[in-house]
Amino acid sequence: MGRTIERIYIEQGVADHPRARAICRRFPRAQRIVCQRYGEVFNRKAQDFRLQKRRPALILAEKHDHFVLGAPLAYAIGGERNFYFSHMLNCLYDCRYCFLQGMFRSAHYLVFVNYEDFQRAIDERLTEAEGEEVYFFSGYDCDSLAFEGVTRFAAEFLPFFARRPRAWLELRTKSAQVEALLERQALPNCVVAFSFTPEEIHAGLEHGVPSVDRRVRAMERLQEGGWRVGLRFDPLIYSQEFEAQYRRLFEVIFAAIGPPGLHSVSYGGFRLPKGYYETLFRLYPEERLFAGPLEERGGMVAFPARLERQMFDFCAEEL
Repeated sequence: MGRTIERIYIEQGVADHPRARAICRRFPRAQRIVCQRYGEVFNRKAQDFRLQKRRPALILAEKHDHFVLGAPLAYAIGGERNFYFSHMLNCLYDCRYCFLQGMFRSAHYLVFVNYEDFQRAIDERLTEAEGEEVYFFSGYDCDSLAFEGVTRFAAEFLPFFARRPRAWLELRTKSAQVEALLERQALPNCVVAFSFTPEEIHAGLEHGVPSVDRRVRAMERLQEGGWRVGLRFDPLIYSQEFEAQYRRLFEVIFAAIGPPGLHSVSYGGFRLPKGYYETLFRLYPEERLFAGPLEERGGMVAFPARLERQMFDFCAEEL
């Protein structure tokens, strides 16, 4: 996992939950603090996200509603019915372009331990779509695999999806921790989707994220084990060397990853709601990304439309 948890906040209602107790056992030296509701900690005003990011606490809680939500259009990978669910809020990694830093007041890791309620909600969506395939995306509000050693999320959800062939699961990740997947038989209805930026951008903006080479090796291992993998170049980050950087990235990846088992490839532009962008700029005023050629369009901050189109056209051609 790469980081020690020094403090664990536990909602009183889940203090005796088997999953909460198992997670706590992984950090025997951590201070444990019982609270009534996670919002007392996670939603407090006047929190310093940047300071918390250095030593985040862990919050164990119960989610009560909105277990499965309609997925953003950009998350579609071929299906017509697309949903996402978040067993966790916030991410181990520190990617300076990440919208989570603009959306949440807190950098603490919030884990909802009532997985069974998420699974019931997934079953409800499947019942509503009788006879149709339904796609479920994990990794929208967190990284699907980076905290696997603690949450055992994949280990508990993969058997669930294995029994539901109409339900597709996308695990979106920047992690190289794939042991939990390799320990079991590959699921034909699961896509392990890896997010990439060029090594130069990774080094400057994706703090704590495994190297491109480590992630490519993880993808190779998964393909050899029969797993379907996906490639996500999202967000595309512009620089004067954009074409050379992304061409090298594509060459490195496709030298190792072949068409068999490659489920899908997608790319998307850098976009942040204006309010999120302003929050990130206050957090990291020295960050070169936020001093770049950005503009506001329709309440979103993005690269100029001309540059974005150039990036999209280049990636479409190269890919």
